[in-house]
Amino acid sequence: MRRLEGRVAIVTGGASGIGLACVNRLTEEGALVVSTDLQLPTGGDHIAALHLVHDVRTEDQWIDVVGTTIQRFGRLDILVNNAGITSTEPIEDVSLENWENILAVNLTGTMLGCKHAIRAMRENPGGPRGSIVNISSMAGFVGLAQSAGYNATKGGVRLLTKSVAVRCAGEYRNIRCNSLHPGAIDTPIHERRLSSAPDRDVARAAMDALQPVGRMGTAEEMAACVAFLASDDASFVTGIELVADGGWLADGGTTRLPPTVTTTRTADGAAT
Repeated sequence: MRRLEGRVAIVTGGASGIGLACVNRLTEEGALVVSTDLQLPTGGDHIAALHLVHDVRTEDQWIDVVGTTIQRFGRLDILVNNAGITSTEPIEDVSLENWENILAVNLTGTMLGCKHAIRAMRENPGGPRGSIVNISSMAGFVGLAQSAGYNATKGGVRLLTKSVAVRCAGEYRNIRCNSLHPGAIDTPIHERRLSSAPDRDVARAAMDALQPVGRMGTAEEMAACVAFLASDDASFVTGIELVADGGWLADGGTTRLPPTVTTTRTADGAAT
């Protein structure tokens, strides 16, 4: 299917994990994709039309990224706010520096993306039109004992998305905004944490067993959700929380986490 033929997308954190999968899936669906990350990607798996170095915490860089996209491709139809970082500090141990950094990346970066994408989308030829997908997490719904900063930011992304959706529905009609909430996803970030366990295979088996579906999700499965939300198949969908967690929240699985696995359970692969 090429549901996104002729559309222009920006994917932040596009160098690896869920971001890379989104770049590839949106491209396969026909979009011209601008992939941004702190570093340019290496290797041959990145098929974006354009790669840009981008720190999502900085408004000037957002202005440059959106401006370059418009200059090169003439419009902006899709933004995937995927860039993010994780945290494994309980609240009594959180440093102010780390707290402010995770807020800047996960929440302020998402806000700046929405702000400047909407400004571009409202000027699209033919009138205001576009889709914003903000990557949140199941941690936007439940508390994780070791992840105060991650919880706060992903919950913030969830409600920021709703505010943006309501604003755009009333003012621009055809600009939509939705959030995606991955569960435990098999990405490089999660792999690094599993590999640091005393026995990587045992840790991976434990993570798989904790999922009601019996396995971790894949970045490609998350990209498929993003492609749906970005496409006209979701033209009447705005302000929703699309949960893709293998049944974890439905099952209340967070209460079953053993202490040795808790710190690996926050990763949703969104680092760019």
